[in-house]
Amino acid sequence: MASMLEYLKTILQKVSFDKSLFEKELRKAIQSLTPDEVKQLKAWCYEQFGKMYRAVLNRCFSRVRFA
Repeated sequence: MASMLEYLKTILQKVSFDKSLFEKELRKAIQSLTPDEVKQLKAWCYEQFGKMYRAVLNRCFSRVRFA
């Protein structure tokens, strides 16, 4: 079975055509993952979408507090 993290990556790829939808789904993803998974998601997001949505990523991940 695919992990929640992999599922959320798929969702983000599918909504990446729309900036506001992407940000909304990214915020939901961050809320539903463990801190370790959020770190993995962050690295993946910057790799995949860093050029296109750097401001969105900075905004969403700046609010995350890692334990």
